[in-house]
Amino acid sequence: MTVEIKDKVYIDGKWCSSEKTFGVFNPLDGSQIGLLPNCGPLETEAAIYSSERAFLKWKNLTAFQRARFLRGIYELVVSQIDALAEILTREQGKPLSQARGEILYGASYLQWYAEEAKRIYGEVLPARKPEQRIMVTREPLGVTAAITPWNFPHAMIIRKMAAALAAGCTMVVKPASETPFSALAIAALCEQAKLPAGVFNVITGDPEPIAQALMKSKAVRKISFTGSSEVGRLLMRQSAETLKKLTLELGGNAPFIVFEDADIEKAVDEAIFGKFRNSGQTCICINRFLLHEKISQPFAALFSERCKKLKTADGMAPDSDLGPLISAKALQKIRNLVKDASSKGAEIILGSVPDEDELLMSPLILQGVRPEMQIYSNEIFGPVACLSTFRDEEQALKMANDTEYGLAAYFFTKDLSRVHRVRDALEFGMIGINSTLISAAEIPFGGIKQSGFGREGGRYGIDDYVYTKYSCLEVS
Repeated sequence: MTVEIKDKVYIDGKWCSSEKTFGVFNPLDGSQIGLLPNCGPLETEAAIYSSERAFLKWKNLTAFQRARFLRGIYELVVSQIDALAEILTREQGKPLSQARGEILYGASYLQWYAEEAKRIYGEVLPARKPEQRIMVTREPLGVTAAITPWNFPHAMIIRKMAAALAAGCTMVVKPASETPFSALAIAALCEQAKLPAGVFNVITGDPEPIAQALMKSKAVRKISFTGSSEVGRLLMRQSAETLKKLTLELGGNAPFIVFEDADIEKAVDEAIFGKFRNSGQTCICINRFLLHEKISQPFAALFSERCKKLKTADGMAPDSDLGPLISAKALQKIRNLVKDASSKGAEIILGSVPDEDELLMSPLILQGVRPEMQIYSNEIFGPVACLSTFRDEEQALKMANDTEYGLAAYFFTKDLSRVHRVRDALEFGMIGINSTLISAAEIPFGGIKQSGFGREGGRYGIDDYVYTKYSCLEVS
């Protein structure tokens, strides 16, 4: 059975429509992909109630039973990779090859947590009295909710739901309004896998009333959000009334440090992937290139040559490297940042910002970027590379840490002593050393400072969906 685009939301194992709808559009040409229900508080409460009822049964399944469901969904995702990738590219714009990569990346979390479900261990602790037994177990929180972004509309949902379901929780998902069809495709595969009704629900529509209903609900015990720091802070304030557990994966401003002893060709290869994947629209994307003054010109020259070879085109084209930006608003933000940097002395050495009605943007390189420029401290979310120089290790670390964000950082060196010094000094949740490929199902993904808290992935990803229960048994 082939997964198809759904035009309804998925609540309690049923496909539901609504009189109120909104349109979803292809970012490449603005063509309408379809209409979806514009849900509000009533539909959200129905999804929560469905999850609440399903939780009572889902948590009592054995870990092996839950694992079989996750494994079944994994196998369906892998079998439908081409159809899922096409849906993703049509609504998000990224090249098909990258869309396929995202599908496989998302599937790896289902595979991982199908196994991790069986390893949510407890403990028996030494007691003070011989007739006592002290037991500690990790119990599922209950109903959880996920609010996900448009840049990875498949993988961000799977990363959250796989851990939640493995732990014994149920979930309500609110996908980004720009890219809801990937979420509904996941729901369709859950239906094919015969996941019990209510365990996984997807609602679409205006984020504000849906988020408010989720935050007000006492039944929702945990929210996982990936998005801007501004919205993350708002959700944190709204969660106070019901004391919800939060996982917040927010903005980033990743530095990419290249020391004088680094392998320049290796650094450039990694920079191409780390900067231009998904047209630079990723939270762990390189935002600031910090280059030692001795190698800054050779790096810039080689990097520019490599950037010229990248093809910007329709994501459906087989040779596309960069697809369209998500919206005209995103392009305008980039235009404003580049204009500000140029007015303060930065030099454009490659590329340009396209016209207002053109969302296909090729790589743009700015040289001589300094801290007083807005682009230095703002998350760009586009294919703009900002080059700055430093004199020594101390200055490089000061520049790298000079940000309110703390998600990802990268550095390149052959000096093993420096590896440990710099790694210890960087104030970020994730560090790539001679590599920008740092995300995988088995690692703890997340940041510090204004980049949020909590971790997704690996055994650490389970922690945010369970609570610790202590029991003292006394036998006379």
